[in-house]
Amino acid sequence: MTNVTRWNVVLAGGIGSRFWPLSTPERPKQLLPLVTDQPMLRDTLDRLRDSAPPERTLVLTNASLRDAVLAMEPSLPPENVIAEPRPAGTCAALAWAARCIAARSGPEAVMVCTHADWSIGDVAAFSATLDRAAQLAASRQALVTVGIVPSRPDPGFGYIQPGDDVGDGARRVARFAEKPDRATAERMLAAGYLWNSGIFAWRVGDLLEEIRALTPEVQPALEAAGDDLATFFAQVQSIAIDVGVLERSQRVLVLPGQFGWDDVGTWAALHRVRRKDANDNALHGAVFALKAAGNVVHAEDTQVVLYGVQDLVVVARHGLTMVTTREQAADLKTLLDALPSDVRGA
Repeated sequence: MTNVTRWNVVLAGGIGSRFWPLSTPERPKQLLPLVTDQPMLRDTLDRLRDSAPPERTLVLTNASLRDAVLAMEPSLPPENVIAEPRPAGTCAALAWAARCIAARSGPEAVMVCTHADWSIGDVAAFSATLDRAAQLAASRQALVTVGIVPSRPDPGFGYIQPGDDVGDGARRVARFAEKPDRATAERMLAAGYLWNSGIFAWRVGDLLEEIRALTPEVQPALEAAGDDLATFFAQVQSIAIDVGVLERSQRVLVLPGQFGWDDVGTWAALHRVRRKDANDNALHGAVFALKAAGNVVHAEDTQVVLYGVQDLVVVARHGLTMVTTREQAADLKTLLDALPSDVRGA
């Protein structure tokens, strides 16, 4: 991009409890090799490497994970790993990132935001779409989100209704829609809605202007904190960027994207993104499967043998084995709430 300074911002917080028993607070989803043989954060940083150097890459994560992130990516300057003292929602995290970038590169710097726990099927198309989003944000002084062209009516994602065509392949956002039921998702698919990916691009000055004007949950804390991260997170109210800014702003554009995106939200999602054997099994580790089809298996430090079963999720690690179905895998919270603490914490 001519005369535009680009920064990459990676959201890498949370613990991914839906990936129990593999995911723990010390070893959360984004640090696990769920899609490839590398941790998901490592895959994410590799995808972004050619678009901005480490000096212009921020990773926003939990305070407890700061050392692990720096160990994984030693080329990151330590000040570029922003360790959040407490979870406060994506609006707070991205507001602080924008403030840091504005201080270092000025308000016209473009910030491209992605998450650390996605699978991307077509990296070249992903990179090209992010470049287009960044260019659009700079030229239109807009808040740009990338909406994924849906491949199925999925009730697990939020949706975006595109509005008027503004040129350059972009549309205004007519509305954001929360996760629908399946029947509503089918209607949205037929009506041309897009999946809400959580990919954003904007000039940092434009985002901070909108927060000043529209987001009282964040702006007072941003003003009071000065350069002190702890003060900011102690005072800021928790709110998502979609709710706190995008649903309130008149400057939001959506750019459609098609690059095999998946947010890998459950064990069952791995069946979509992992390589599969001849019988449609997605396997990781020492697994032997006979007369078995459509299963997801993750084995660490042990062996798993399947015989005559289908559509199961099996996760085995350190003497603990969890077995459920692909259909039930999205509801692990019910299981975790019922487990004794000594089992849940294993």
